[in-house]
Amino acid sequence: MILLDCTLRDGGYYTNWDFDGALVEEYAIAMENLPINYVEVGYRSIPLKGYLGQYYYCPEYVLRQLKTLMPSKELTIILNEKDIRVEHVQNGLLESAKPYVSMVRMAIDPKNILRAIELAKVVKAEGFKVAFNVMYMSNWKNDGSFLDLLEGLENTVDYFYMVDSYGGVMPEDVKEIVQLVKSKTQVPLGFHGHDNLEMALINTITALQEGCEIVDATITGMGRGAGNLKTELLLTYLESSRKLPVSYRYLSKVVHEFEELRKQYQWGTSLPYMFSGAKSLPQKQVMEWVGMNRYPLGHIINALNNQKQELEDNLKLPVLEKSKSYAKAIILGGGKTARDHKVAIQKFLENPQNEAILIHAGARNIKEYASVACDQVFGLVGSESDKVLKDIPNDTTVKITCVYPPFPRPMGTSISEDIYKLAKELHNIEFTKVTTDSPMAIAIQAAIDLGAEELYFVGFDGYDVNMNQNQFVIANENQQVIDDAVNIEGVTIKTFTPTKYQNLEIVSLYSFL
Repeated sequence: MILLDCTLRDGGYYTNWDFDGALVEEYAIAMENLPINYVEVGYRSIPLKGYLGQYYYCPEYVLRQLKTLMPSKELTIILNEKDIRVEHVQNGLLESAKPYVSMVRMAIDPKNILRAIELAKVVKAEGFKVAFNVMYMSNWKNDGSFLDLLEGLENTVDYFYMVDSYGGVMPEDVKEIVQLVKSKTQVPLGFHGHDNLEMALINTITALQEGCEIVDATITGMGRGAGNLKTELLLTYLESSRKLPVSYRYLSKVVHEFEELRKQYQWGTSLPYMFSGAKSLPQKQVMEWVGMNRYPLGHIINALNNQKQELEDNLKLPVLEKSKSYAKAIILGGGKTARDHKVAIQKFLENPQNEAILIHAGARNIKEYASVACDQVFGLVGSESDKVLKDIPNDTTVKITCVYPPFPRPMGTSISEDIYKLAKELHNIEFTKVTTDSPMAIAIQAAIDLGAEELYFVGFDGYDVNMNQNQFVIANENQQVIDDAVNIEGVTIKTFTPTKYQNLEIVSLYSFL
């Protein structure tokens, strides 16, 4: 039985492969004192677009430092086979890793197995052990033809990993697939589980019982999407069942440090990951949706269900027709100033000379403005439509329209029958390519489509410098939308209330009263 911990490599999907130096040192000291055979410390890659941190490229000095901290461990790096070609290795991609790294793993899509075999040969020739991490294990029973290509690889590949990419296999599947792979190759087998359905431990135990020689885990299960088998859980089980000596002093200390990190990134399974695991759907999109904190779980499930059924969207709405219905529009955000200046905003909207409409960018202030006697539009994504029904009185005389992004919507469409009667969708968002799923962008486009030529922002206060990651993403998205909106020909865009956003001309609401 061989144990591999890949916390830094798999955990990098949350941190963009950057980790605090003190945390890495604590981790390395723990690995050195725990019964872990291999420690996979990250990727090695050619230059790719965008920012990827030090544990995605693992430069020589990083490997040297890690080996100094873990002298008794065999260090491992992984190649993303879709990015790496034979000539990259021949041109020295792995040269500086040779003094420190024992094994090179390769993340492989089964359809690329022939190309991976050629890459493995040159990696092996450089003096490394080689492991294949072949993805999408839950699909192999439907199409395992690539396994016929493994014959004769015993001298090239040291371990053949079965990767439960979607976190959806059951112990019986593990048994069946292990026997299937064993019938095709003599290469020692490995297993890498994901914990979508909280089956990573039992699947790993089953894999070991069925003859797999090497298995993976990460501290606190840190890893892409729902995460992996927890190293601390596996070690605790093995200490109890197989008398594997475990230093709980080192284990508890490193677990505590990563638990602190988990408070920030919140990895682990949840309903969307459970659904994607059960349906063998990719985790990358789920991870983005969950991380944005914009969509409720039910809408993520709806989107995943549409994917499974290969639907672009499950519901087409009537289109909001273009008209010249209003001269001015107030675009209402969720900031404090929208509540602080409500009386003045109401007077502006209820003055018939202004020919104004109130367009909510989201649903935060629906209740606050429910009694304002003017036409109101709600630019909605996520589950805000439920809030509309809750916060608008049944006897309201206000004309209400709920406006949604253009069809098809990435999250699908999940609205009640009562909301459907009030619902329209935009034909297109014409003024920006930043997003079709932003309440601000929806509200601006709705105002334009309804003929407004003067748009006044209220309640877009901006974020403080200590904003969290989700707020940073939304603030950046809003700024890009604003930058595009102020360039719309024939439309003026100003803000009635103070804002931290740039490129918005500020005019006092009170000068219009």
